Amino acid sequence: MSNDPLFRPLKVGAVELSHRIVMAPLTRMRAAQPGDIPHELNAEYYGQRASKGGLLITEATDITAQAHGYPLVPGIYTSAQIQGWRAVTDAVHAKGGFIFNQIWHVGRISHSSMQPDGELPVAPSAIPASGNHMTASFETVPFETPRALETFELADIVADFAQAAVNACEAGFDGVEIHGANGYLLDQFLRTGSNKRTDRYGGSIENRARLLLEVVDAASKRIGADRVGVRLSPWGGFNDMHDDDGSLLWEYVITELDKRGIAYLHVIEPRADFTSDTAPLDADAPDAASSFRALFRGAFISAGGYLPDTARAAVAEGKADAIAFGRPFISNPDLPERVRVGAKLTAHDRSTFYGGGREGYTDYPTLPQPVEA
Repeated sequence: MSNDPLFRPLKVGAVELSHRIVMAPLTRMRAAQPGDIPHELNAEYYGQRASKGGLLITEATDITAQAHGYPLVPGIYTSAQIQGWRAVTDAVHAKGGFIFNQIWHVGRISHSSMQPDGELPVAPSAIPASGNHMTASFETVPFETPRALETFELADIVADFAQAAVNACEAGFDGVEIHGANGYLLDQFLRTGSNKRTDRYGGSIENRARLLLEVVDAASKRIGADRVGVRLSPWGGFNDMHDDDGSLLWEYVITELDKRGIAYLHVIEPRADFTSDTAPLDADAPDAASSFRALFRGAFISAGGYLPDTARAAVAEGKADAIAFGRPFISNPDLPERVRVGAKLTAHDRSTFYGGGREGYTDYPTLPQPVEA
């Protein structure tokens, strides 16, 4: 067994990882059109980043047309999309890796130009996020006021998440990650700033957590809890999120997730909420891993502003079982190997993050391969 804490085996639900460097979900906006379909370039991208026994989590993937909120983002609800993803999972499995599909519904973080029949985006309550979003043609516009979902519609959303989990398994994924973070629909239900409902999905913490937990239960019933992960962003402010209950909300949700025996909990550190290439980590933000690790007995993945040395320390100290890297994985397809040997990391080019083709996507260099004797 390796002396490096990042290179020790880890059981994550139904899969056994050989190392603890996880690729975080990263929106890249490169699905084929029409139809938001994964294609050969996406398969090449994920295949490049696969490693034997390593875990990749895909970019957030629409569970339905209504879930759509960004141009060129893939879906997992049509036969063509499922077939497209199959090429991705085959590429990852060919290198001995594992891959989970992050499934989402963006809720109010959309625009009518991306919604079926040009309808308004939906949300827990008719409260727009502050600031601007983009249209289907990448035009910057203020957020629209969303339509509040009717109570009877929520059962369909739960069913849509569950079907997306089934579709993901049909596409060859090893599991799914339910996106309950970063101000998208499930997070919008969790927090008082975006949820003013008076039915059984609003008001108390238990009511606001109901939709997320129903989604987890429904997906677990269809594909097994050991193939379901959940991502949360405690105290995160991205997409105009805030809450009146502080730690109480997250303690309740994580305790309930622990009872369900899911594969993993993936928590974004609030220190990384608004970081960029120029904005530093927020040193005064709460430490989510330290706050909640003890509440969850399954695999605990922490993400947000880690470097190799800080990742090692977090795992060695027991703050997390694995560390998810985002931007470093964009520009270092062989990130686990670079971390293992202590190689220098390639810097990323932010201008090529979203949309486009091979540039800034599949053209980053890897380390020279050793020549076999």
